[in-house]
Order: sequence, then structure tokens, then C-alpha cells
Amino acid sequence: MRVVSVVGARPQFVKLAPVAEALEQVAADHVIVHTGQHYDERMSQSFFDELTIPSPDVNLEIGSADHGAQTGRMMEGLEEVLQRQQPDWVLTYGDTNSTLAAAVVAVKLHQPLAHLEAGLRSFNRAMPEEHNRVLTDHASDLLLAPTATAMANLDREGIGGRSELVGDVMADVCLRVAKAATLQLPDGVDPREPYLVATIHRAENTDVPDRLEAIVRGLQAQPVPVVLAVHPRLAEKAQTQGLELARGAVVPTVPFSYPEMVAAVAGAAGVVTDSGGLQKEAYLLGTPCTTLRTETEWVELLDTGWNKLDSDIAEPGTWLFQPPEVMSPRDLYGDGAAAVRVAEQLVNRN
Repeated sequence: MRVVSVVGARPQFVKLAPVAEALEQVAADHVIVHTGQHYDERMSQSFFDELTIPSPDVNLEIGSADHGAQTGRMMEGLEEVLQRQQPDWVLTYGDTNSTLAAAVVAVKLHQPLAHLEAGLRSFNRAMPEEHNRVLTDHASDLLLAPTATAMANLDREGIGGRSELVGDVMADVCLRVAKAATLQLPDGVDPREPYLVATIHRAENTDVPDRLEAIVRGLQAQPVPVVLAVHPRLAEKAQTQGLELARGAVVPTVPFSYPEMVAAVAGAAGVVTDSGGLQKEAYLLGTPCTTLRTETEWVELLDTGWNKLDSDIAEPGTWLFQPPEVMSPRDLYGDGAAAVRVAEQLVNRN
């Protein structure tokens, strides 16, 4: 069985790690294609090195561009790769432009398509990720869902018949990495005292000057140090706008490697983010999270009280909050064996 995995961004590299290991266990011929969507060393190669993921067999080196141009270039490169490889499965991950590009090309070439992390819905059609995940789900032959909520979404859309509940592969890797991760915080942040971890990268938060300024001022006004992992988009927009990040409570740092991020979040009093994956990782590590968005695809975290939305940046004083007194079941996103189930599904349906 030949499986072509298409990845291109940080969250996909994390998901790929346990899947690559599981596919090796079933002796699959696994071809990894890196589109190059994340082209920064700290956002790309370090994840392969530190999560011991096999090096990509193909790197398209697409780089940054507007959505249409980037997706089109990916499709052009992927078409050549998939025609040459003739896989039994094209495996896509998550909801990036790399996901959509691989889905469209696989369908056009009549190659079997599987979507890992299927069924997630934010119900915000303004989000590029929502376009990508909905279109990919409806194009796919096999939908690998992480949660019961995702399964229900797929059923409502009439595609539940080709879906399977496998659990969340990010839970597999997050819990494994947490056991060995070493805490490394920037100078000036005492790990024995409360601190927040923050990441901001979405266009709706960085590309609107007034909103970006409100977020930065809110972070700077926190009562505890804020370790701000500065995404390239945030760095560019802050510089353009003349916003100095290193003021007040904020301690900027370069993007963390995945083990560094896991350790930092595990030791934090809270997380402030607009990332989808980090909301879930915070929960898995027992850290409350404030999400600076109007919605989240991980609705279970709102229901359990481990995540709160602050879409209008009106209450930055509540970004540091106490988690629920009763811990939620840790198997909300599976038992740590999701990747094994993914490999089993691909083998059984081959």
C-alpha cells in the first residue's frame, strides 16, 4: 500500500509524526510531500528534526503568496507528483491551503482521498480554513474524524457514511512529547511564578490596525509576564504599524519548537491565542485558554470551561482565569492511539 501524505504547515507536521510511525508499523510505502507553505526554518524543518519525522521525499518549496496563487502553484506541483507516484491513498491533514490543493488534485486524478481531522466546523465562512476543510471533506472518499461532534457534523451534511471516528492524532503526539519536554523560557520569565503563553497570527487579528493594537495593548497590560511567540506575520504587521511588542508584561520570543511549546504551555497559568491547535494542546496539558476569535472549531472546550472566547478584546483582564475545579475527561480527543486507527482504516479500505 502506497500512501502519499501532503503537508505544508506547522500543525500538519505535528499530525504527521504519529501517522508516519503508524504507517511504518504496517509496512506502508509512505511518501511525504512538503508543499513549502511554511518556509521559515523555525516553522518547518525543526519540527521534522525534533519529532523524528522522516525527511520529506518531495519539497515543492512554494512559499508565501496570496491564497489563489499559492494554492494554484501547489496544485501544479502536486499533480506532477501524484501522477508519478500513483498512490493507493492521498492523505491530507487539517485545513490549510496544502490540504485543499491536494484534495482537488487527487479528485481530478481519480485517486482515493482520505482527510484526517475531518468534520471540524467553526461555521464561519469568512475563515480560509473553513473553506478548505468543508471542500476537502466533501471531496474525500474516507473521512477520519477526531471527535463525536465532528462525526455529527459530517452526518448532518450527508457524508457520514464514509466517516470513521479515530480520535485526534495531535493528542497522540502532545501527550508523548510532554513526558520528555524541557521548559525553556526567555530571560526575565521565572518558571516558578505564573506566566501566560500567547500566539497571534490570523489575518483578522494582525491585518486590522486597530484590532492588532488592542490585542497588543491587552497583552502588555496583563498582571503576569506574557511569553509571546512571535509568528512571522505578527512581526511584519507590528513593524509596519510601529508597534513595539516588548513593553509592559510582554516578553517576545522567536516561535517555539514543538517540544518547547508543549513545555511552555504545560507550565503556564494560561494561554492566549487565535490558533486552533493550541487551544486543544492547552486543554490536553491542563492549561486554561482564552481564544481571540468569534468562534472555535473545538466546541467541546467551550462546553467544558477550559476555553473562553474574547472576540471583541473587551475584557483583557479576564485572559488569566482559573480552570474548572473538576478536570474534564482526558479522553475527550481519544486515548493516544488515533494514528494506529488511521493506519488500520487505510489498510482495511485499500
